[in-house]
Amino acid sequence: MPSMNTELHNIVEDADVGIVMPDGCRLSARIWMPKHAAANPVPAILEHLPYRKRDGTIARDEITQPYFAERGYACIRVDMRGNGESQGLMEDEYLEQELQDACDVIQWARSQPWCNGNVGMMGISWGGFNSLQVAALRPEGLKAIVTVCSTVDRFADDIHYKGGCLLTENLGWAANMLSYSSRPPDPALVGEQAFSMWKHRLENMPFLASTWLQHQSRNSYWQHGSVCEDYSAIEAAVLSVGGWHDGYRNTIAHLVENIKAPVKGIVGPWIHKYPHYAAPQPAIGFLQECVRWWDHWLKNKETDVLDEAAYRVWLMDSVEPKRWLDERPGTWVGEPALPSPNIEQHILHLCGTNNDARLSIDSELCELNISSPQHCGATGGEYFPFTFGPELPDNQVADDALSVCIDSEPLDAYMEIIGAPTVDLTLKADKPMAMVVARLCDLRPDGSSALITMGVLNLTHHDSSENPALLVSGETFTASFALDQIAYRLPPGHRLRIALSTSFWPFVWPSPELVILQVASGTIGLPIKTGKQNIPVEFEPPVKSPEWQAQTLRPSSANRNEFFDDDSGQHVTEIINDFGEYKDVHHGLLNGSIARESWSIKSDDPLSAHCDLHWEQTGGRDDWHWRTDAHLSAHCDKTHFYIKAKLIALNNGEPFFEQTYTDKIERKFI
Repeated sequence: MPSMNTELHNIVEDADVGIVMPDGCRLSARIWMPKHAAANPVPAILEHLPYRKRDGTIARDEITQPYFAERGYACIRVDMRGNGESQGLMEDEYLEQELQDACDVIQWARSQPWCNGNVGMMGISWGGFNSLQVAALRPEGLKAIVTVCSTVDRFADDIHYKGGCLLTENLGWAANMLSYSSRPPDPALVGEQAFSMWKHRLENMPFLASTWLQHQSRNSYWQHGSVCEDYSAIEAAVLSVGGWHDGYRNTIAHLVENIKAPVKGIVGPWIHKYPHYAAPQPAIGFLQECVRWWDHWLKNKETDVLDEAAYRVWLMDSVEPKRWLDERPGTWVGEPALPSPNIEQHILHLCGTNNDARLSIDSELCELNISSPQHCGATGGEYFPFTFGPELPDNQVADDALSVCIDSEPLDAYMEIIGAPTVDLTLKADKPMAMVVARLCDLRPDGSSALITMGVLNLTHHDSSENPALLVSGETFTASFALDQIAYRLPPGHRLRIALSTSFWPFVWPSPELVILQVASGTIGLPIKTGKQNIPVEFEPPVKSPEWQAQTLRPSSANRNEFFDDDSGQHVTEIINDFGEYKDVHHGLLNGSIARESWSIKSDDPLSAHCDLHWEQTGGRDDWHWRTDAHLSAHCDKTHFYIKAKLIALNNGEPFFEQTYTDKIERKFI
């Protein structure tokens, strides 16, 4: 894409602008804008988050927001209710109040003398979600959004459930939010009321693990905020961005294919980070892409953004699988639309028996029995990688040995898979509840098995996730599901593998009983790039505004350890992510956190699944120091989940707050 000669503005910044909602609740915003915006009004860009602008997202805000402001935008970084220095309480994700507050902030911005009336919205993860959700509400003045690592479907494609299976991240995220939301506001901005605000938040802290676990099917709770319910509601122009190593990799294709508003999609090899500093490499000039997008839709400049390919993706080359990759070789490719005229569906059949299984272009006898040990899944990696640490899928050989594997013959030419492979199975189960996990792997000549993509399906959801139903033992049924979107190139001599299992721990929570699945027939549909058309794709190199000025008090680190405990007979995964501790050199706030997780299970007992999660947050300034500890544990029996959490807050080493939360929740087709 062309470089733009953009006039740079001197900017001003305000660390705490009060935006009062119609009900009187004051939201705190940090705003950057051109110095002379009041005389020459500019468009506004809103990022609306619960993650604390003062000490939570400050590192990424510093390298991002000033860049836009220097190029003629007022950047409004708002802390949602009950977070940072904002008043009120936060009760859950994406509630109507949150979205209405964002709409009210947009209208507030449009009324300011420094705003020309045009507004954009952006964000990654939570901010990417609510950018889409607010766009669907169509507030006046919202012309364009940039949504990064987000979802269109809160049940099928979020951090809570996948294919009707319970993601263990549902519990991990609940512990995370209990910890994140436990932190106090900064007295330097709100004064002595900081401590009464803090106590009020702690006393009203929601137990989100209970809330989310009570909704085990695709009901109205999840339909709210799922823009796939009505894609036509979105009229603002949408730039959707994501990464192949992120949990939210499917959204980009869904938006490009389904919304009628102007839309473009970009998917790189990245984890859950903004693409101007994401990894694995290559990062891209994401900020320049955003400015081109904003300039076109908010300033009516001609920037050629509409001439770009509808769907630009990093076609990843085969590499030796590792827990972390600094770089992911490949090439950018562009598709003119989705569905793409350059991509055709190729069908391969699952054939043979457990001892002689193979993928074939012809339909042949298929008699496969699947019953996996419960610890199958250890090489799967994190659903939600974001630490630049050992979170990517490892060599799949160990999990392949615990699965039923169906392999192709060696390829005689390059195969480029771009899209979402689909699996169709005819099968029966010997228990009323079961899951099937399908991994598409690249069998490399060096003997390694690299995960290309995967999918899971709770078989009680095979007809409907709105109305799941128990399976009838021995009764034949069909199940169809899509694997995650991917762009992957296999060289000649490599083979494809479909690995099928009935468990995948600690990625998803196990079914309540050991299960045997009998597969009588099956196919996998592969979206293969066959067209000759190749739209050139080019990005500028990444740029950033100056880095956050902070003193490192404790460096960050990430560790993952998997082992078998002889005494307990359990397979254990232990994860420690130390996010470090830092001191802002300007306002002096301290900021530190550590996450510790332990996931354990016995290979022959799905009811032995157990997790212990602990998040520690620290902060303060000078002679003021606070700390919060959030503990959460979960286990199950055949009929119920049992969850327990404890939140402790200390102020200058003295007890400030303590609360225990417990719940017993019925298993409903999980």
